[in-house]
Amino acid sequence: MEKQKNAIGRRKEAVTRVFLSKGAGKITINDKDYKQYFSLAYLQNQVEAPLKTVDALDKYDIVINAQGGGIKGQAEAARLGIARALLEVDSELRPALKAAGLLTRESRSVERKKFGHKKARRSFQFSKR
Repeated sequence: MEKQKNAIGRRKEAVTRVFLSKGAGKITINDKDYKQYFSLAYLQNQVEAPLKTVDALDKYDIVINAQGGGIKGQAEAARLGIARALLEVDSELRPALKAAGLLTRESRSVERKKFGHKKARRSFQFSKR
């Protein structure tokens, strides 16, 4: 692998572009270290999950551009993007990543609000009189 590989991850409204290249394991999100960007430990684990699955935590440098959505959506979008980028590097990693459920696009998103309702499904309180 001589040049960087890239992939896109999406979750809810969040979109991340992931650029993967050989390196020492530095992960940068929007020009910040990922531990600084995602201060909560479980979100850091989301980002590390694909790398831990294939034992590549210190083999690649990763640069991620994240936009849209919230912090959790961005972390999960980054997880999908990293898993897809790893597949571009080595397609033999697919069974391990698939077994861990890291290649599935989480398609759930917010349901739209309907007219005549207070929220997506919640109606206004009914008054008989």
